[in-house]
Amino acid sequence: MEVVMDAAVVVTDLVVHRGPHQVLHQVSCAAPPGRVTGLLGPSGSGKSTLMRAIVGVQRVRSGQVTVLGRPAGSAELRSRVGYVTQAPSVYADLTVRENARYFAALHGRDAAAADAAVADVGLADAAGQLVEDLSGGQRGRASLACALVGEPDLLVLDEPTVGLDPVLRVELWSRFHELAAAGTTLVVSSHVMDEAARCDRLLLLREGRLLTDSTPAELRARTGTDDLEQAFLALVRESEVAPA
Repeated sequence: MEVVMDAAVVVTDLVVHRGPHQVLHQVSCAAPPGRVTGLLGPSGSGKSTLMRAIVGVQRVRSGQVTVLGRPAGSAELRSRVGYVTQAPSVYADLTVRENARYFAALHGRDAAAADAAVADVGLADAAGQLVEDLSGGQRGRASLACALVGEPDLLVLDEPTVGLDPVLRVELWSRFHELAAAGTTLVVSSHVMDEAARCDRLLLLREGRLLTDSTPAELRARTGTDDLEQAFLALVRESEVAPA
């Protein structure tokens, strides 16, 4: 893979082990600035591990991860990178509004910015509710609001649309593209292939190996199909016969 030197995220020959098992196999990829890069693949393919490496909280065996020109996990990146995990990372005994305003204060933002972030994720009507009383999807959106309020240069989202209804999924993806248009780099993971078409660039993982780092158009051209799910299956078949 030819790495773009001005990319917001550059991963080079990344190897990660967990115990005796190798989770990532010399993964090399890049995320261009001001774009939505989709990290797709089935459950267990290594998506969350790669995202953890990007935000600097994953121990790696070898390889390099550079984020915004700095080694992943550098202290200088703490205020520039937002990370939303699959498990909601907000305080259950606070309301949605209180959570957002707390994280806003940490970033030097005011209450108005916090309230705007809550509205952006569709939780304005639930702003006064305790997080512990929310549904799973609402808790995930509360976490997203707390990440958005910091206005990070890089936003890393681990399956943010899981459990959401189709209308809200469309609204969130529209918000993601608005952020990208304003200069934010987004890395968004999903195991739902119909979300691939919403991404500017695609990283497809299977069993810890990167099958492609390309645009949706490039992937369609390479596999000869307009259906991105079929394109993914074609890459899987191609990877299975390659060793022979």
